[in-house]
Amino acid sequence: MQAFFTASLLALAAGAAVAADAPVIGLITKTETNPFFVKMKEGAAEAAKAKGAKLLSGAGKADGDNAGQITAIENMIAAGAKTILITPSDSKAIVPAIKKARALGVMVIALDSPTDPAEATDALFATDNYRAGVLIGQYAKAALGGKPAKIVMLDLFPGHPVGAQRHNGFLKGFGLAAPDAKSNELGKAPEIVCMADSFGDQAKGQTAMENCLQKAPEVTVVYTINEPAAAGAFNALKKAGKEQGAIIVSVDGGCQGIKDVGAGKIAATSQQYPLKMAAMGVEAGVEYAKSGKKVAGYTDTGVTLIAAKAVGGVDSKDVAAGTSLCWGKK
Repeated sequence: MQAFFTASLLALAAGAAVAADAPVIGLITKTETNPFFVKMKEGAAEAAKAKGAKLLSGAGKADGDNAGQITAIENMIAAGAKTILITPSDSKAIVPAIKKARALGVMVIALDSPTDPAEATDALFATDNYRAGVLIGQYAKAALGGKPAKIVMLDLFPGHPVGAQRHNGFLKGFGLAAPDAKSNELGKAPEIVCMADSFGDQAKGQTAMENCLQKAPEVTVVYTINEPAAAGAFNALKKAGKEQGAIIVSVDGGCQGIKDVGAGKIAATSQQYPLKMAAMGVEAGVEYAKSGKKVAGYTDTGVTLIAAKAVGGVDSKDVAAGTSLCWGKK
């Protein structure tokens, strides 16, 4: 797992040496390739440079790689990190490693995804993922315009709290019975014709959509856990000649995702701000190093519905606005 731990020492300014006593802050993402986490790493790097901190970065081999994240935690502690920012791949299995880190005086902040229990970390900086789901559910319901709802749900993978929150929020927004934001159980409804796991991956999302089309050829709405999965779903629908008949909604609001909204591949997406999450985490880590003051509790980093076409009764911003804000870029 050592291959998935990379350390990057960030200077105060171009060409300047970092002071030996600079705060050491670690960032551990689920993967190194997902654009969401690439942007998160950029945000952390920018904040670390501005604050004069050393940033260590690590990631799992793939979404769900808990062992890789544990190795990254251990390596960061050995390297002197006093704050670790993490997007947990396995919200339960990572908890013992986090407890060990905190027992050594390391402040641990979850970004984007909570641990289970959430109290296992000092704080959480994240999107309100349930609300993100509600927004796209409301949009899909209005955009459907009274046509029969035949819904495909392309989820993350079983047991992940973010996956459950977005899934159940979508159902709630669509006007269907759904568990509340605290549940990790995926809600079901007669209108759902297929549920499949995409692992947030474009290729796996396409395969999942293809399998769903074999099971239920007539689809009017596709919920996707994120925009890579949405891109895969669109490819499968286009391959089957059904891309015009289904409304695809998603969560992320990345720059490529917003382009896909503009191109008509995704009808609407709930935009979140990973750059902001990471920057806030680094700032909290620097403050902890200086004063010993820890942050606590949940901080909502915001969510905005972006749609190419507005629908009545649902607040949204257009593609131009989404492009100007994609993932929190300046």
